[in-house]
Amino acid sequence: MITCYLNYKIDPKKIKEFEHYAKLWIPLVNKFGGTHHGYFMPSEGANNIALALFTFPSFAEYEKYRNDSFNDNECIDAFKYAEETDCIISYERSFFRPVFN
Repeated sequence: MITCYLNYKIDPKKIKEFEHYAKLWIPLVNKFGGTHHGYFMPSEGANNIALALFTFPSFAEYEKYRNDSFNDNECIDAFKYAEETDCIISYERSFFRPVFN
């Protein structure tokens, strides 16, 4: 199991646009076999940081999702929406593996 952690720097004047973008991706990750754990929007503290977490059974399945997403019309539309609204300034992607015992 691999969990992707996305740390977004967003435009605080475009939080509604970013939240719409987030809602587009949750079902898309699930459609490709992942489990989305949600987006986390600014509340207290920094007003320009948002997070997302989602899990795939393996890194290979995550990579398949990433490659396939570039050819999926719904994903392409979500990418275009972020570009058109310019709601994302930058992001960092990290991967984690769980420890349960």
